[in-house]
Amino acid sequence: MIDQSTVERIMDAADIVEVVQDFVSLKRRGVNYLGNCPFHNEKTPSFTVSPSKQIYKCFGCGKGGSSVNFIMEHEHLSYFESLKFLAKKFHIDVVEEEESPEIIAQRNRHESLMIVSNYAREYFSNFLYNENEGRNVGLSYFKERGIRDDIIKKFQLGYCPDQKDLFTQAAQKQGYRMEFLEETGLSIKRDDWVRDRFSGRVIFPFHNLAGRVIAFGGRVLKTDPKVAKYLNSPESEIYHKSKVLYGIYFAKNAITRSDKCYLVEGYTDVLSMHQSGIENVVASSGTSLTADQIRMIKRFTPNITIIYDGDNAGIKASIRGIDMVLEEGINVKVVPLPEGEDPDSFARSMSSSDLIAYIATHETDFIRFKTQLLLKEADNDPIARAKLISDIVKSISVIPDAITRSVYIRECSNMLDVSEDIIYEEVGKLKSKVSEDNKVQEKREAARVASVARPSAEPLVGKNPCDVEEKALLRIMLRYYSHDLFSVVNEETGKAETIKVGQYIVAEIENDGLRSVDPLYQLVFDEFKEHCDEEFFNPERFFVQHDNREVCNLVSGLLVDKYTESTMWKRKGSFVEDEHEILHLLVPKLIEEYKFRQVKQMISGMMKKIGTIDPSGDLTQIMELQTVITNLKKVEKELSKKLGKRAVTS
Repeated sequence: MIDQSTVERIMDAADIVEVVQDFVSLKRRGVNYLGNCPFHNEKTPSFTVSPSKQIYKCFGCGKGGSSVNFIMEHEHLSYFESLKFLAKKFHIDVVEEEESPEIIAQRNRHESLMIVSNYAREYFSNFLYNENEGRNVGLSYFKERGIRDDIIKKFQLGYCPDQKDLFTQAAQKQGYRMEFLEETGLSIKRDDWVRDRFSGRVIFPFHNLAGRVIAFGGRVLKTDPKVAKYLNSPESEIYHKSKVLYGIYFAKNAITRSDKCYLVEGYTDVLSMHQSGIENVVASSGTSLTADQIRMIKRFTPNITIIYDGDNAGIKASIRGIDMVLEEGINVKVVPLPEGEDPDSFARSMSSSDLIAYIATHETDFIRFKTQLLLKEADNDPIARAKLISDIVKSISVIPDAITRSVYIRECSNMLDVSEDIIYEEVGKLKSKVSEDNKVQEKREAARVASVARPSAEPLVGKNPCDVEEKALLRIMLRYYSHDLFSVVNEETGKAETIKVGQYIVAEIENDGLRSVDPLYQLVFDEFKEHCDEEFFNPERFFVQHDNREVCNLVSGLLVDKYTESTMWKRKGSFVEDEHEILHLLVPKLIEEYKFRQVKQMISGMMKKIGTIDPSGDLTQIMELQTVITNLKKVEKELSKKLGKRAVTS
């Protein structure tokens, strides 16, 4: 058994495009990739890979799912064998264990750390807006920095009171245990002494790719040379700083759309650029850029533009990051800022359109940036110039793609007036050395484990008469289950309560006792109903990573873009592109469509049943069925009126 935290690390590391490209030639088509399906013969590509959703789907044979499902299908491995296959590919150690009480406790501990982090996020946000100290100190700081309310709320910024342990006391009163407050670094305890780690600091939460808070950064507002200006959460079971990028959750979709990621240094750099309309931006959070951070960006785009501070420290940070980015096979550019500027101050000094225009016109290819910078330092010193050439050649040698390398070698030769042959020779030497070093890390043990994947649902016999409506409902539940639908007044309390999309659909279907004749659809609905009340339930992630292949195929098909333009949403020749804005109209209408279809099937079924009963026998059963049919026809007629269909008279 592989413990859940390891499974999550494998899922996070296994970029769907990188996994599939080992077996399929993919070409970019808009935000997705397209290729010929490896599971059936086809001449016209119908195999789609979505980097933003981390799923694949073939519209020819219907297969689809996550990276794990792809390896299961392609390599004919079990669920856990596929996890180990991917773990080996992405250099993740797997220690298999039985599902012991200790493992169960560890999983519960992991979730507890997530829950206490979310409580802290809510506490800090509420304190910022609802307490005098929060407004006068924390909110004033953000306003002075020119950060708007919508950005503050979007990034869930907050403030921790400047008191010894006020937050810790509040958390314990709410039932959160000290061990989890300590583990997440929110509280510091020494014998009988306790204090809040972030007291007196404005708070910047860190979110993982799923949007859950895993850590915090805090900036002190007092001028005290003995106190660190910025303070981050310590490493924990849920937070590893070398694998986290600030703002990635809010940037991933924009990165995929624009096929580019801007990399900056600090929290406020990200906030200011978002405020200027540039959302495809993340920060290394003041730490040195790591390979794991670069790989996370690579999941969404092969193009990175580095925008660091305009001082010497920022320029050196840019240079340090270039080779690491190139080594991962990513195209890298640099935007040099004027001296004394950083992305935060620079973004605030001009309009959004001017900032976008500046970046577009000042993006510099890495080799030109590095060469021009180092040539200034070398001046006319031949030794310094030789060192410069070696430095540039080293950067070129780490580029994995041979064609890209050759292009840069030619450009380097022209810029530095050095023979291409010499550069090729030096690059070859460097690559040989790296290749030999890499051979040390080969051959890890792998044992095949029997599949414990859940058995597939029984196949559906005959056609599902409600297939269109049920697919549309499942897709809406997957995409918008936590969105607010509308408010209703609680008759007991007299207070308004917000109804969520998932909550409404489950209640409507359950109250009328409706079930799908397709066991696979019903399985997904039952599992959705089972988990939908969980605070951090993410249905897209849950079902895409499901260990039942048929579930993955179904859900992947519902989530990819080809299925978004459902005819259910087309009215009078128009199409509403942003369906999330009118869910309060669409969802009830879809429920009514579904009920109408179900009622018609019930009436048809009962009519057929009456036809099988011998009229010369007991008529009681026939009369009972006719009474039910009469009542169902009333319901059918009422639904018909609501939907604007022709009235049912027979």
